[in-house]
Amino acid sequence: MLKNVVPPRNLSYNLNIMFIKRSLDIKKHLEQKSVLLLGPRRTGKSLFIQQQVKPDLYFNLLETETFSKFAYDPGQLKELIRADHQIICIDEIQKLPNLMDEVHSLIETNKKLRFILTGSSAKNLKKSHTSLMAGRARQINFFPFTYQEVKNHHFNLEKFLLYGGLPDAYLSTDPWEELKDYAGIYLTEEIQSQAFVRKIENYSRFLAFSAYSSGQILNFESLANDAFIPARTIKDYYQLLEETLIGYNLKPFKKKGSRKEVSTSKFYFFDTGVLNSFIKRKSLTIKTPEFGELFEHFIFQELKAYQLSTRADWELEFWRTHKQDEVDFILNKGEIIIETKSTTHPSNEHFKSIKKFKNEFKCKRALLICRAPQKKVMDEIEIYPWELFLNELNNGDII
Repeated sequence: MLKNVVPPRNLSYNLNIMFIKRSLDIKKHLEQKSVLLLGPRRTGKSLFIQQQVKPDLYFNLLETETFSKFAYDPGQLKELIRADHQIICIDEIQKLPNLMDEVHSLIETNKKLRFILTGSSAKNLKKSHTSLMAGRARQINFFPFTYQEVKNHHFNLEKFLLYGGLPDAYLSTDPWEELKDYAGIYLTEEIQSQAFVRKIENYSRFLAFSAYSSGQILNFESLANDAFIPARTIKDYYQLLEETLIGYNLKPFKKKGSRKEVSTSKFYFFDTGVLNSFIKRKSLTIKTPEFGELFEHFIFQELKAYQLSTRADWELEFWRTHKQDEVDFILNKGEIIIETKSTTHPSNEHFKSIKKFKNEFKCKRALLICRAPQKKVMDEIEIYPWELFLNELNNGDII
């Protein structure tokens, strides 16, 4: 049983003295155009920009003086840029979306100038500045730590499933303390301050229920009954979760014209630690349904991070029939199918849904990701230890 896991006290888990290099190569994108870097709160965007990109100018709109200056006169931005400045970063741009008009003008008049605009919410930006986002700034996604970034930094799977990959939590000697206030900060600084919802208490209650149902088929009516919130409002809340980068909608794979498959999506939170903090889960036991569900979340988060960071054009979906046959992840319209099981000893029982999918559709590869000690093939199904799978995924050997 993993209970209240914390890193050993004698290790240097202090954010101020331990820097883990992020794998995102943003400079290659800046060679072509400006970048809109979107990622949830506390994923380390600011530190990444300052440590690995080192722009010529850096403005943080969370600082009161900086915010007030540009809110009063956005035109001051132009006056602060010198001829030798090439890369300018404006952190937390969603705090002052109108400043993007000035950025737009500067990009148009100086083709060599590059901006990095970071944000923890896309809602305001998409609503009022879609032209800049669509054509003149490339949207890049930023994530909590991925396995590739921390595998050589005291990585422990059980700890990661419980506390997730937010840098402050991962590098802390007391990760639960770092996580437990996340919901409050998210509610007050991201939702309430922007007046995104009418009743903050309803949205707060919804967060817990949505975390409990993360990774499951969305059922707005059932969730509405449990949370005492109208189903239509629940649907809007899920859209708000996506727009504020708290999670991702996973669509179902369907055969054209078929009625066998479900048509309802799933929703996955962006980080297992944040998910656990919303439902106050402080401990985790191996060989339990909760452990298996979090293992599935972990693999999803790694797949999603790889897909978005590489700007891949293949789709990520899931397959489920009305008879409850299900394959966790379908890549590139069925070219590769992936089932996750937290077992260390996979058996024929774990292959049933994979075999049913293979009987219905053609696929190049069928994978079972688990905690087995070594890779093997059974009935044309590749059984992957999760570490090997993630290494090959990152190397481009899976898709």
